[in-house]
Formats: sequence, structure tokens, C-alpha cells
Amino acid sequence: MFAVTEPSVLSPDVLLLSATLAIGLAVVHLFSGKLRVLNAVPRSRLLSIGSGVSVAYVFVHILPELSKAQETIQGMLGGGLSFLEHHVYLVALIGVAVFYGLERVAKVSRQRSQKAGKGDVTEAGVFWLHICSFAVYNALIGYLLLHREEPGIQSLFFFFFAMALHFVVNDHELREDHKKAYDRIGRWILAAAIIVGWV
Repeated sequence: MFAVTEPSVLSPDVLLLSATLAIGLAVVHLFSGKLRVLNAVPRSRLLSIGSGVSVAYVFVHILPELSKAQETIQGMLGGGLSFLEHHVYLVALIGVAVFYGLERVAKVSRQRSQKAGKGDVTEAGVFWLHICSFAVYNALIGYLLLHREEPGIQSLFFFFFAMALHFVVNDHELREDHKKAYDRIGRWILAAAIIVGWV
């Protein structure tokens, strides 16, 4: 997935399938808010299952691919950056830290808005920071639907399924943070980002 490889030519069937799955992921963003079962208290079992599948996907597929990518990068760089022994893992860790930081910024913004009497919603700047960051992430997911390191239709479907559940969980959290702004514009931007990444 992250390794440097020669460009491959996809069969028309796989190309059509990946386009259909990209549209499917965009549809998840557009309609996951209609799933009323997600609003159950305590936290919905579906959200927990979606989170679990996403974590399982990381351990079963992403970490082994990161290991392959690390070997490729070490081969390309030789001893040039030997002080960064685990380049790919550091980039992945930075990505996790950035998205954790974005969540914290959103929570703090909601608390500030509540104290100021503006309601339980994030400030406009935080909304745009959150949406733009997730749009870049979604574009990467769209790109990976078409340009995957691990070949095969089964792998493609598993990736789609894991990402669809992941997006349901993300949408729920983004909707919690940004309320009507997410439904009005945020979900549309995230859906479009998947298609842009695929193209």
C-alpha cells in the first residue's frame, strides 16, 4: 500500500469496481447520519463494531504493509538517514498524533462555545480545519481504492468494508462536533474528496 512500485494497469472490471466502491464510500458520508441506531445511549454497538473493524484492519493489513514500505525506504536511502531507523512508522505515528490533536481542538472549541453561550458547537475556524484535514485523508482513501499495493478483489472489498465502517464512526463524531455545519457542507466535502482522490 505504501511501498514504491511500478505502475500497474488495472483491468476494466477492477477499474469499474473500484469506481463503484469509491462512490459507495461517498454515499456513506452522505447518508450515515440517517442511521438512527447510532444515537443509542450508551454508545451504539454499531459504532463499537465499526471502531473494532477499523483497528483490526490496521493490525492485519496496514502494519505489515508499513513493514514492507520501511524496507523499501531503507533500501532507497541507504545510510543517509540512518538516525531515522523507522521512517514509515514515525510518519504513521505523526498522522495518529495529528488526528488526535484535531479531536482535542474540536472538543476544546465546543467547550469554549458553551461557556460563551453559543451552544454545543465548534467555532468556524475549527470546523474548516477539521473538514480540510479529513478531506485530505479521504482523498488518500479514494486514491488507495485505485492504487493498492495488495492486489485482488477480496482485498479491495475488505478495504472498502473497513473504510465504510470507519467513515460511519468518523461521521458520527464529526456530526457531534460540528452539528448542522457538518450536515450542510462538511459531509459533501468529504464525499467529494473520496472521488477526487480516486480520479
